[in-house]
Amino acid sequence: MEKHLGKNSIVLLGVGHTNAHILKMWRMKPIENSELICVSNFPIATYSGMMPGVLSGQYEPHQMEIDLVRLCQVNGARLVLGEVNGVDRSKQRLLFRDRAPLHYDVLSIGIGSVPTQTGISIDDDANFLRIKPMQTFLPRLQSALDNHLALSQEKRITITIVGAGIGGIETAFCLHARLQQQLNPDQFVVRIISGDDQLALGSLAKTEQLVRKKLEQAGIEIHSGSRVTKIQKHEIELSNGTRIENDIVLWATSAAGPPILRQFDLEKDDNGFIATRPTLQSVSDDHIFAVGDSGTILSDPTVKAGVYAVRQGPVLWDNLNRILNEQKLSEYQPQRSFLKLINTGDGSAIAEYKGQAFSGKWCWRWKDYIDLKFMRMYQNYTPMEMKPLKPDEQPPMRCVGCGGKISGASLESALSEIEFANNDQVVVGVAHPDDAAIIRTPNAEVTATTDFFASPVEDPFLFGRIAALNGTSDCYAMGARPFAALAMAQVPYGAPKMQRNYLVEMMAGAAHELTPENTAIVGGHSIEGPRMALGFTVLANQDTEPLLKSNLNVGDQLIVTKPLGTGALLAALPEGKCDGRWFAAMIDSMLLNNSIALEIAKKFNVSAMTDVTGFGLAGHLLEMLQASQLSASLMLDSVKLYAGFEELTRQGIESTLTIENRHIEHAIQISENLRKSPSFTAMFDPQTCGGLLIATKSSDVDDMLTFLGNQGFSDTFVAGTVEPLVDQPRITIK
Repeated sequence: MEKHLGKNSIVLLGVGHTNAHILKMWRMKPIENSELICVSNFPIATYSGMMPGVLSGQYEPHQMEIDLVRLCQVNGARLVLGEVNGVDRSKQRLLFRDRAPLHYDVLSIGIGSVPTQTGISIDDDANFLRIKPMQTFLPRLQSALDNHLALSQEKRITITIVGAGIGGIETAFCLHARLQQQLNPDQFVVRIISGDDQLALGSLAKTEQLVRKKLEQAGIEIHSGSRVTKIQKHEIELSNGTRIENDIVLWATSAAGPPILRQFDLEKDDNGFIATRPTLQSVSDDHIFAVGDSGTILSDPTVKAGVYAVRQGPVLWDNLNRILNEQKLSEYQPQRSFLKLINTGDGSAIAEYKGQAFSGKWCWRWKDYIDLKFMRMYQNYTPMEMKPLKPDEQPPMRCVGCGGKISGASLESALSEIEFANNDQVVVGVAHPDDAAIIRTPNAEVTATTDFFASPVEDPFLFGRIAALNGTSDCYAMGARPFAALAMAQVPYGAPKMQRNYLVEMMAGAAHELTPENTAIVGGHSIEGPRMALGFTVLANQDTEPLLKSNLNVGDQLIVTKPLGTGALLAALPEGKCDGRWFAAMIDSMLLNNSIALEIAKKFNVSAMTDVTGFGLAGHLLEMLQASQLSASLMLDSVKLYAGFEELTRQGIESTLTIENRHIEHAIQISENLRKSPSFTAMFDPQTCGGLLIATKSSDVDDMLTFLGNQGFSDTFVAGTVEPLVDQPRITIK
């Protein structure tokens, strides 16, 4: 799909309640001539209001989750996954720990808060669990519970929630409900500690009475009026000198500014939050907004509660439009009171509204309705409607990345009709094609290859990394070490300033991968076009004898270093069907550098090697078999797939190149029942930044698998065995 860049960048740091509203409104009517970029540490955002309900088993985890990968994709926003470590206000750039800076014209910071740890000494933090980040809280909690119960002689566990605000109270109730489902009553103790005499500080006296009564009925211990000062391995010390036996601490104290805010050169309040005007702008910088818990309006401060963040959403949306049109900004007026609902974990809740307090199952139904209604606004992953096509028009979505290659059959047919020059300096070329060409110069032989494709992702920096790794992979598979690269870059049509920013990010991503390998970008060419695209012509020196596809031996074991399935997952991405966790896991694997091939070639008895890219595992293996005049058998059960591939296959989602890659099925022997397997489909799936296909001696397999695992290639698998030729090269799948 054609992309056109505007002149303004709106960056949302964090996708909490307020910033999420901007993402929702963007889907309805994007701000003219602008680009929306969301920045997050995680591909999934969690709604804190439903965390206690998930803890107690009233909700499934997915019900409290917003899939940012899918939501940004279908709403027309760009998602950047990365860890921010500062802001350069003079150049209007957001700074990252491990990626290029990101330019903004307007920045909205909404990264929430963290529990304060002021005045606390922690001697042992092995069983000290902070509620945030919520994305990892439940597995961290369950791991701590399992570890303690596995080691405990008495099989009894004591858990203390420190902090008795509404969040801490709900956690105590719902954790107690969870443990009741897993353990006998005599196997656990849950207690809550409040530094104040009052629980649910800021609530009505009647609300506190209902909370205390319900805690006592549940058997949850209450310690109030004294703060925690010290945490040791099995003991908590309070400010009044009391020592309490304890196994696990859950930290849910009052809110403080996240540590990252200290690195922002912006005025803060006493608790570390960004100081703002009623317009939600930082008092230090008109181009920066701080919303939700992240900001404090100095003239009218409020407690940190999600209801204020929700109400700020429309004001922020209005002000983003106004500031880009140089209009006077609106002011946010906090409401004086709001509904409070406390989940008690047993199908009931406590409510406070307009000076009254209530409790009962109807209060839970009230909370349940509000929470689910809120989440439905941000769990719509249906792509925006497109103009209907006429029957004779091409489908709007074509695969990109290596899935955008023309088919192997078309390529082979085209090359067969052309008579190329016969040059004695060409050692390996199109006459006997391999992963790369080898050219003889007066002083040495140079290995050369070229690669170019349209971006399968929206983030230019990430795309730069992917393109560089994919571009150098052919050389590594030949046993050659790259030393220089020429870039071919295409940036989308649009404003020159934005084109420059895209080019900077793309090339910075490429340099991120090439520079550590001592591969210099020595030049190139750039154009504008309908979408982002990048490629490299790479020059390399042979570290070893060339690992040609024609060098297979009978009995060689075939090892694949990465799972299969990027084609289907990347095809699902623009349709809003690629789960954020699937996407993150796939990207982590894609970014593993195939430079590992050079070490493998030196350490082990490698016969031949190639990388698995656009023609899929079956296509690239058949190339090796044809070049070596041998056959092979593959074990379908041994094939490893990316998470989500099977689910997408069941939905009928596959890369547009997968069908073309099946033209080699005449050379594959497989039973009809196995032909229906997702693993068989995966063999034709075009891989972008795919793994290596290595042929090695049987005696080296175990050591090679161990070596690869230690280098981060944890999903390596033995695919099959090279066998003698019977009549023609073929693949037998068992």
